Amino acid sequence: MPRLFTALEIPRNAAMSLSLLRGGLPGARWIDVENYHITLRFIGDVDGRTADEIVDRLDRIDRPEFQIRLDGIGAFGSKKPHSVWAGVSPSPEMYALQAEIERICQRVGLPPDPRKFTPHVTLARLKSSRVDDVVHYLAGRGNFQTSAFTVPRFVLLSSRESVGGGPYLTEEIFPLHEALSVPSVSSSFLQPVKSLA
Repeated sequence: MPRLFTALEIPRNAAMSLSLLRGGLPGARWIDVENYHITLRFIGDVDGRTADEIVDRLDRIDRPEFQIRLDGIGAFGSKKPHSVWAGVSPSPEMYALQAEIERICQRVGLPPDPRKFTPHVTLARLKSSRVDDVVHYLAGRGNFQTSAFTVPRFVLLSSRESVGGGPYLTEEIFPLHEALSVPSVSSSFLQPVKSLA
């Protein structure tokens, strides 16, 4: 069974902006543009019955679409950096969606995710990059930011690669519903009530 995880997709314009960050860092293995994503919950290797149950429950999630932007870059592993990432602007809706997926995974018997949810897009895996090189790379690109974009759905991805970084296969798609705009109150409702006295 492939390793499964839920994720948000990165639209083409934002992915193209991310691709411009590639290069200039010795020892980096850059992620292919088509494999950029924001992991919501790593599920791992599960049996077919568990996978079906997770899909069935994810399919019942009823949440509105929301907007995010990619904002800033950084590295994981301060003393021995192992990956470079682009950050994601905070979004209450994204955190609520991730928390609901986490609850679903625990209800079907998966252990809680030991890592705190830190939304990001992995740009590169680092094998032998020196800390100084990573610091220099980040310093030159610290003000990275994309335009805000709408997240209309989340997906269940699988990976058969043992090292991570793709290729990923979209197993299931879970649409979010359109966010309803608040109707403006008609001015006729705001007229003062005439006194009967």
